[in-house]
Amino acid sequence: QVQLVESGGGLVPPGGSLRLSCAASGSIFSHLNMAWYRQAPGKQRELVADITRDGTKYYRDSVKGRFTISRDNAKSTVYLQMNSLKPEDTAVYYCNANIMSTDYWGQGTQVTVSS
Repeated sequence: QVQLVESGGGLVPPGGSLRLSCAASGSIFSHLNMAWYRQAPGKQRELVADITRDGTKYYRDSVKGRFTISRDNAKSTVYLQMNSLKPEDTAVYYCNANIMSTDYWGQGTQVTVSS
């Protein structure tokens, strides 16, 4: 069982930055593929970025060049650095861990981009 706890959300004006963190429990973090998803009101949850256990990264087109996903295996933590935020980035952001086709989810953290 893996427990995930997100932090770092909040209210930020357009053009601002936030860094989300997701701390995982247990001792298998280095074996996990990690990802960030988001869900805006009335929309489906969508993949924002992911990082495999060997460090390969993926970003959805709308965040390329603005968001950076990273992981610190020693701290069992994955990060999402979000720069140049836009109102359309407003959503609840969820941390996801995947191992052997089993998914684990955090509780979500709200990100609101508004002036």
